[in-house]
Amino acid sequence: MHIAIAPDSFKECLTSRNVASAIRKGILDIYPDAKCSTYLVSDGGEGFLEVIEHYVPGILRISSQTVDPLGRLILADYLYDDSTKTAYVELAQASGLHLLNSSERNPLKTSTFGTGLQIGQAIEQGAKIIYVGLGGSATNDAGMGIAQALGYLFLDKEGCVLNARGENLENVQTMHRPKEKFQAKIIVINDVQNPLFGSNGAAYVYAEQKGANDKEIKILDAGLKHFSNVNIMDLKGIVAHDKGSGSAGGTAYGLKTFFNAHYIPGTDFVFKLAGLYGLLNRGTFDLVITGEGKVDKQTYQGKLIQGIIRAAKPSQTPVVAVCGKLELTTEEIKILGLDKAVAIHQPNQSLDYSFRHAEKLIRENVKKLL
Repeated sequence: MHIAIAPDSFKECLTSRNVASAIRKGILDIYPDAKCSTYLVSDGGEGFLEVIEHYVPGILRISSQTVDPLGRLILADYLYDDSTKTAYVELAQASGLHLLNSSERNPLKTSTFGTGLQIGQAIEQGAKIIYVGLGGSATNDAGMGIAQALGYLFLDKEGCVLNARGENLENVQTMHRPKEKFQAKIIVINDVQNPLFGSNGAAYVYAEQKGANDKEIKILDAGLKHFSNVNIMDLKGIVAHDKGSGSAGGTAYGLKTFFNAHYIPGTDFVFKLAGLYGLLNRGTFDLVITGEGKVDKQTYQGKLIQGIIRAAKPSQTPVVAVCGKLELTTEEIKILGLDKAVAIHQPNQSLDYSFRHAEKLIRENVKKLL
């Protein structure tokens, strides 16, 4: 039996490498002679840099000073390949939800400014092409923070400069470009397919998990819509409705309108890098085991598991998943395309228990799957 192991990280709990290791142990408990092929994968969110390091030889990890989503000084990493003048920036490094404790999480107050500083540092390093992996963000500022860090000014009706954060989206009246033309090419590695605003947009789908309540979600959604209306670089709001513009609280939108970025689905980018598409299409494996911190209706929006299912479909290779929490019915799991899914967290357990014993629970649940 030949089994492919290709999980995402379990956000704020385990890296994709740790998850894969636990899955492999569970397989070998049942099938000691099974051939296990492990692939480090990501949809662009947390763990993106680790995946790039694994597949791109000789790449340099650079740690530099920036700020977290609330503007506090931190050190964060990005990757640089001098041979190709290419940098890889992971949004979660400076703008990630994991950088804040539960009481600090509020997308009205957070900003992507720190990620903008990292992009600027990469350009100073010599980068001509910058891949920005989105996902795991604490923000809902439509990339306003990145733009401000790279020279844009956002003014209110009285001409005062606004701080780049979610609550100020609705206060923007004018925008000023930087004097110098932006030189680098930005490619957005996108983890979802949502538009910028509306019932399926950044705020309504993702802001709650970043700490927003119902009233704040309405404010943020209205702010995103207003921001796109005053953004003269978004011709007739076309970009706002593009699939993926709502990724990372609208950061994808900001990168596209302010810096002419190009979107690439995270799963497509990483699977090609890993050579996984060809293997899945040829039916190399008898089974694929994947995983993610939570499997819910957001999984339908282009998350890693959906990408695995899509890639395995031509060869009809069965795909099963182990996750932290499972919020889909049996019928919804079938519609998604999974053959089976199990969750390590059970209603009679505390979340703390599930986090502390995640590797053991993954191993046990993989045995159940098999």
